[in-house]
Amino acid sequence: MRTLFVLAVAILFSVSCFAQKDVTKFLGFPVDGSPSEMIEKLKSKGFKLSNLNGTDILTGRFNGNNVNVFISTENGKVARLMVCDENPTSESEIKIRFNRLCQQFKDNGKYVSLDDYTIPENEDISREMLIRDKRYEAIFYQLPEGEALAQLQSEVMEELQNKYTPEQLESITEDNRNEIVLLTLEVMMKTLKNKPVWFMISEIAGQYYITMFYDNEYNRAHGEDL
Repeated sequence: MRTLFVLAVAILFSVSCFAQKDVTKFLGFPVDGSPSEMIEKLKSKGFKLSNLNGTDILTGRFNGNNVNVFISTENGKVARLMVCDENPTSESEIKIRFNRLCQQFKDNGKYVSLDDYTIPENEDISREMLIRDKRYEAIFYQLPEGEALAQLQSEVMEELQNKYTPEQLESITEDNRNEIVLLTLEVMMKTLKNKPVWFMISEIAGQYYITMFYDNEYNRAHGEDL
């Protein structure tokens, strides 16, 4: 739990120099707006537009790999970018790539995760996926920026001040340390859950590739049409 405490404090008091709209970003661009706007932004990063059976696909380089990018919308607004490896690979290579991605996200100060998704070296992923229908996926959350970070800090402090006296917050004991950590994370997750970036291992005919998802949950349907 000490690790969680350090994580919560680090997130709460981290400093951001950005002040854009606080939604999930891909290559610095908000996953938002119209599909045509998103296409133009990605083209400015060197992606090429093609069309397959009526579906727009952008091809280019991302994080050292050739990828295909698909745009998903809700009510005319971009809600997800799906980034797929263009070239599949072997089981052993995909395990290395998956674990490397986990480490890259872990080392990136823009993200936080609540778990360790590293695949053990001796794990037979083909058997696990085929026999046990296991999904290999990892989820990270982009941290808020600018005014959104300040707002989140304010919400966390308000919740803490509602539950604890100034004396308790001034001198945190071992007894209430874990409670404070969990409360802090609970408040933060109300915001972070709207900015997930996650990836998984996909398989076709014995070949494997990584599929990544940059989701803007603010643009998702939440039952309002029911």
